Amino acid sequence: MAAAGLLAGLALGRVELVAVAAPFALAAVLAPALAREPRLQVRLDLDRERALETETVNARIALSAEDAAHADVLLELPSRLSADGDNPRAIAVRAGETRTVELALRCERWGAFGLGPALVRVRDPLGFFAWEGRLGGTVPLRVYPSVEALHALLSPLETQVFVGNQVSRTKGDGIEFADVRPWAPGDRPRRVNWRATARRGDLWVNEQHPERNTDVVLFLDTFTTAELGMRGTLDQTVRAATSLAHRYLQRKDRVGLVSFGGFLSWLLPASGARQLYRIVDSLLQVDIVLSFASRDVNVLPPRSLPPKSLVLAITPLLDPRTGPALLDLRARGFDLVVVEVSPVPFVDPGERELERLAYRLWRLSREATRTRYRHAGIPVVEWIDGVPLNIPLEEVASFRRYAVPARA
Repeated sequence: MAAAGLLAGLALGRVELVAVAAPFALAAVLAPALAREPRLQVRLDLDRERALETETVNARIALSAEDAAHADVLLELPSRLSADGDNPRAIAVRAGETRTVELALRCERWGAFGLGPALVRVRDPLGFFAWEGRLGGTVPLRVYPSVEALHALLSPLETQVFVGNQVSRTKGDGIEFADVRPWAPGDRPRRVNWRATARRGDLWVNEQHPERNTDVVLFLDTFTTAELGMRGTLDQTVRAATSLAHRYLQRKDRVGLVSFGGFLSWLLPASGARQLYRIVDSLLQVDIVLSFASRDVNVLPPRSLPPKSLVLAITPLLDPRTGPALLDLRARGFDLVVVEVSPVPFVDPGERELERLAYRLWRLSREATRTRYRHAGIPVVEWIDGVPLNIPLEEVASFRRYAVPARA
């Protein structure tokens, strides 16, 4: 355009057109000579690598240039993170100077993310050329799901031999009163019940319930999921597993994890704060992987499901391969509880009559599956989105309190 205006001014003899077009033509001639590839260095840092949902993490992008440059900096964020303030941001860097761009990242949802490299665009001084590139490294960020306060936990049918906070049903040394019995050789004098002894005329001693720990295995069904927006059955499954692991480990129990689906993974039961971080870090990697392979619990190492362990299966009951695996666990004698993460809130019943009929049949088939599990002695509770996890856990406690477990 500048060259066309200059030629038109010369052809028509109009000085004013030449005066207007000459600077632009001169800039077009000088721009290629002045343009040079920018030499920038970018570094991305976070004030911390772990955060909880709704918390804010501060990101710092440091730019240093050997020559003066005007740059636009963009830090691409996943959908579960948002930035407070302008992103991208324009910044001017002088030669030999280091400038910093600070962003406050709000953690909207849980997940494991890799932030960076930053996308940088630099223009030449005259604005004719632009260079784009991804500079800086990648920094990890782990956003942990919020933990729901659980007022009560499920008690196992049998406890382990290690000391813990769970009162065992057996009798032995402990602090919880169990019964009185006649004195026998070897009983300690401090165990004598003097009131019963005075009333009956013979020595009677107290028996206690010992305090033992529990092996808890969180059995996650990751074959498929039902989602609506950012909510879904997988999101509820991860939240429930995090809350249960946190609460059981607080009680000094041993907790393990089995992700049973298209991608199979497990963590052997252990206790302590380190085990909690292992479990949560594994939950952040849980995803739905499409697979047509037939799965069986025989592929799991024997130690991943210790004897006498309480197996909490968290499943949406959407994949037909889940049912045989759960029934197999029950047949092996495991203390199994099924928490059904209901997919109903995430399924549209449809508008046409045929769609509504299919929806009703689907609901009836799910009820038939629950009945099948209950006949096998497996407690099954439905957990609906928006309902506190304490409610289905209390339903399981009531079921176990009044039902006699079936022995396969």
